Amino acid sequence: MQDNSKNVVLLALLKALRPIARFLMKFGIGYREFAEISKSAFVDVATSDYGLRGRPTNISRVAVMTGLTRKEVKRLRDKISAGNQVDMQRVVPPAEIIEKWHSDSQFLDSSGRPKTLNFDGPLPSFSALVKKYGGDIPPGAMRTELKRVGAIREGDSGQLTVQMKFFRPFELDEQLQRALSQAMYGLALNIDHNIARDRTETWVERTAFSTRIRRGDNARVRRISQDRAIEFVESVNDLFSAYETIYSEDEPGVESTTVGVGVYYFEADEHDAAFSKT
Repeated sequence: MQDNSKNVVLLALLKALRPIARFLMKFGIGYREFAEISKSAFVDVATSDYGLRGRPTNISRVAVMTGLTRKEVKRLRDKISAGNQVDMQRVVPPAEIIEKWHSDSQFLDSSGRPKTLNFDGPLPSFSALVKKYGGDIPPGAMRTELKRVGAIREGDSGQLTVQMKFFRPFELDEQLQRALSQAMYGLALNIDHNIARDRTETWVERTAFSTRIRRGDNARVRRISQDRAIEFVESVNDLFSAYETIYSEDEPGVESTTVGVGVYYFEADEHDAAFSKT
């Protein structure tokens, strides 16, 4: 039976992963890509952080620590060394369907453009395309998903026309990149730093919350919270700017580092026992 303390951590991780899974799927990033990049992170950390006498951890120890096979560890370490850790050999099924609709001659017209397909019936059909490239996913489920994200359009007669050249439910924007590389990354660093440390050595991490805000007051509370958070962050930014001006950028002997402060606001529709006040 699994250690109860580990179960508590895994349950908390599951809760944190639910909103992450939600926004990843909005951008067409599925479990395959997430699993591959997650394995790369585990292998990278095990390799760099647990070596002996300054050397990288050997493949066998990385395999033991991560639960991956030695063959898989070697493959991932080679990808990391080559800087290809975000290159994916396999893509999510909807992306495969869209790509093949644009490249398989069976589903192209005489001008090389994707054909308008009947859902079923004589070849070529959408069902045939999905059966050929969609694995065990039913054609109906694939049609529903592609329609949801606007990748295909269904005419009055039931014929399907592809609307995208690449499966991209939403345009990847700077906001998502900033949130992942700054906000989430900074919070993860904070959590890692604070684990099992003496209170005097921890970095500040605070969350204000209430489970008794009426839904009708959410908009007002959100606006006030955002205004105060912006004021606070701007005051901290002024502090950073003041320290930046103390030394010139090219002054010899001055070593620079990156520091940051984050403020977070959230709303939850579901009651979460983790936020119950005792």
